[in-house]
Amino acid sequence: MEQVFGLQAAIDYIEAHLTEKIDYDDAAKAAFVSKFHFQRVFGAVCGMTVGEYIRKRRLTLAGKELAFCDKVLSVALKYGYETSESFSRAFYKFHGILPSAAKKGGALKCLPRLKIEKNITGGKEMDYEIKEIGERVFVGYKKRFSGVPYGEERARQEEQFITGTRAKQWLLLGASCDYSTDYCIVNNIGDDGYDFYIAYELDEWTRREMYNPSVTGVDFMDKLGFETIVIPRQTYAVFRTERQRRPIGEYIDIRKRIMTEWLPSVDYVLAEGAEVVALKWRPDDATDRKNEKYVEIRLPVCKGR
Repeated sequence: MEQVFGLQAAIDYIEAHLTEKIDYDDAAKAAFVSKFHFQRVFGAVCGMTVGEYIRKRRLTLAGKELAFCDKVLSVALKYGYETSESFSRAFYKFHGILPSAAKKGGALKCLPRLKIEKNITGGKEMDYEIKEIGERVFVGYKKRFSGVPYGEERARQEEQFITGTRAKQWLLLGASCDYSTDYCIVNNIGDDGYDFYIAYELDEWTRREMYNPSVTGVDFMDKLGFETIVIPRQTYAVFRTERQRRPIGEYIDIRKRIMTEWLPSVDYVLAEGAEVVALKWRPDDATDRKNEKYVEIRLPVCKGR
């Protein structure tokens, strides 16, 4: 439990330095975790990125101070904005009114200071295994998603991206050496969002020749935005849904519970690396493929302190 509740120390650090440049490494040290683990768990528990929390808290406090300060620029500089113009744009985006209107008593929004409470959760078993998985090479395409990679916001963006790019999926699936599985990969998580890939495993010959018109018979393969994604050997915590006709609901639930229930109860922390989701839509070992689909979530981990 200390991993999650240690977030309160990091939040306290952020709150004490809202008028200064905040170093995420220092905030993570306050919680006794790595910066990567801190950002991932903060997003899962708090529902927003660290940067979004800092921005909204600064704008909340700035709104209160405008009623007592003659100069907008003074407040802007205090909370890290270099010009009145950049401050006004951010202020309007959050509060819905300009700083000049706030000085006259206009209605403001408020993001209260976060407080992590020790509510009792869990009580439901979670099956998992810790395993080392060797290097894997995928070919896929990506979109930069906004927000944090958990909850309804990801589910909505994921659904739109998957259902809107079927032709690319069919093409890669036809070239894949693993017809049973589609993959989703989450990587490069930051305050501005994260990269979400739809990917497939292709053998070395296919990866080498897929852009060769004399082999494929077409000259547009290099225009489809495909990338080669190399996932290095790493230790993963692996979770699976039950085999069923529609496993997505359980998959979304497990993804939430990993962060809020599983991580606080084990001696592992998130390691830097990509999250890999294997969508077993056509399992080789199934007798009834329609009703035996399942999803496997692979999160890179390492032993905690």
